[in-house]
Amino acid sequence: MHALVIALGSHGDVHPMLGIATALRLRGHRITFIASPYFEPLARKAGFDDFVPLGTAGEFRDALGNPNLWHPIKGFRAVFEKGVLPATRPTYEAIAERYVPGETVVVAHSIALGARIAQDKLGVPTATVQLAPAVFRSAHQPPRLAGLYMPDWLPLPVKRGMWRMIDKLVVDRLLAPPINAIRAEKGLPCVHGILDQWWLSPDLVLGLFPEWFASKPPDWPAQLRLTQFPLYDERDVEPVSRELETFLAAGDAPIVFTPGSAMTFGQSFFRESAKACAILNRRGLLLSRHRAHVPPDLPPTVRHFDYAPFSQLLPRCAALVHHGGIGTTSQALAAGIPQLVMPMAHDQFDNAHRVARLGAGNWISRRKYRAKAVAAKLNALLTDKHTAGACRQIALRFVGVDSLGQTCDLIEQLHTSRAS
Repeated sequence: MHALVIALGSHGDVHPMLGIATALRLRGHRITFIASPYFEPLARKAGFDDFVPLGTAGEFRDALGNPNLWHPIKGFRAVFEKGVLPATRPTYEAIAERYVPGETVVVAHSIALGARIAQDKLGVPTATVQLAPAVFRSAHQPPRLAGLYMPDWLPLPVKRGMWRMIDKLVVDRLLAPPINAIRAEKGLPCVHGILDQWWLSPDLVLGLFPEWFASKPPDWPAQLRLTQFPLYDERDVEPVSRELETFLAAGDAPIVFTPGSAMTFGQSFFRESAKACAILNRRGLLLSRHRAHVPPDLPPTVRHFDYAPFSQLLPRCAALVHHGGIGTTSQALAAGIPQLVMPMAHDQFDNAHRVARLGAGNWISRRKYRAKAVAAKLNALLTDKHTAGACRQIALRFVGVDSLGQTCDLIEQLHTSRAS
């Protein structure tokens, strides 16, 4: 089997796809990894020499520099205008050039819309990968999204009508014209409801999260299969540094703070986080590849590091404060530590809600992220026995689980069913 693994988005989107690609390669399959050249060094360190670039690294950096990327409402347009739509045609072409019937299968992040066009045109066996439950439409269990108000008491027909209105006035107005322009060039009919059903492969949709985190309501796609959190974090290519090891061994378990790998406006977050550590008299660890955002006058009990694999770091820490990305969320759950989530955009609000519902943490709004408030919420989490117990019980759910085994099984079954 030759798997074309297509990853769009930030590190939090690329890591799971690298995890899938690595697991498939270990099973003896040939892999072509397709992503922004910004991630080419990481992909090659992970052993993927067959790498196909989408766009340029400069374009990716420019997209990260857009402040609207982290706006709760404007973030949607920023992601699709700057990241998704420009990659659609190159994604289609990358697949069309490499597709061999009976041999090729595509494993694509859901926002790789060119993969869906290639599937409709060429009949390529395709698995759509969804990382978080918030991306699935539901009138029975609507996701918690910024600007979306669908209380439980609303009748189901009203909620369905609201979703249709969102498509008509927002989603399809932005996405349908450029998507249908490419489809017309390929002799395909127009589509609508781009982010309702069309973007999901009719062959197979993989939800990379377990049912205990998000149970399936009756109106989620029939072809959806829930597997497990992938938990890929570069530990095979970038282990914990000696300097960080020294810091971890020098005192009590620190509190970790990170606003996410793609967040390029974290000055306020890190400033208030360092102050919160001082209030609590706790050690702190600030994680960010963007060093300019870290205060230059950190106290000796608070340190900054560019990166560390969460699977090796978090079990040695007291708590995690983060943005609510699904990858970071799942790593904290696996480590069995409480988490405080500061959601900003996209699926982060829904993930924060699920963490709180599980009893594994709490959340705080970006507007209220100030040292005293952060310290108060962290103190409550760190001293609450119920939170500690919930975190321990959740961590046990990960013991002995092959995080990517079921995902690979389903991809292999898709290939076998279409190749025979």
